[in-house]
Amino acid sequence: MKETDVTTRTSNRSATRGVLYVHSAPSALCPHIEWAVGGVLGVPVNPEWTPQPAQSGSYRSEVSWTGEAGSAAAIASALRGWSHLRFEITEEPTAVTEGARFSFTPDLGVFHAVIGLHGDIMIPEDRLKASVVKAALGEVALVTEIDKLLGKPWDDELETFRHAGDGAPVRWLHQVV
Repeated sequence: MKETDVTTRTSNRSATRGVLYVHSAPSALCPHIEWAVGGVLGVPVNPEWTPQPAQSGSYRSEVSWTGEAGSAAAIASALRGWSHLRFEITEEPTAVTEGARFSFTPDLGVFHAVIGLHGDIMIPEDRLKASVVKAALGEVALVTEIDKLLGKPWDDELETFRHAGDGAPVRWLHQVV
């Protein structure tokens, strides 16, 4: 595996790493994804694209990265809203920041979760309270709201694409911090 190093002005305390999983993208979109992710990370991104068996005519790729905390949010912002794209990006917590997970599907849009030190989804108190109020008013079932807070609809939609990518190659990108 080829590694790419980039020198940036980040403190070691805010350096983190993560993985971008592009689960499905049409071939015409692949270079645009590379350009957008490279722009955020500050290094050219040339992942190996492999056919996505779960969706004819689409491709998948995985990019592991090391960079400044908040990079996952910046990448998710750069990629969100593109038609026919499905992706997930994770960011590990640091000594001073929580981790993050973003998922995107064309039908559902963006899901974001804060990830704690041990990998658990951390749901803010106000979001839990709002879900309980909506359920108490009869607007939704509480279990449905909790499923949304945990990203279950996104997991359900992406699961087929995740399994179709088992054994796919991973490309590592590093920023020197």
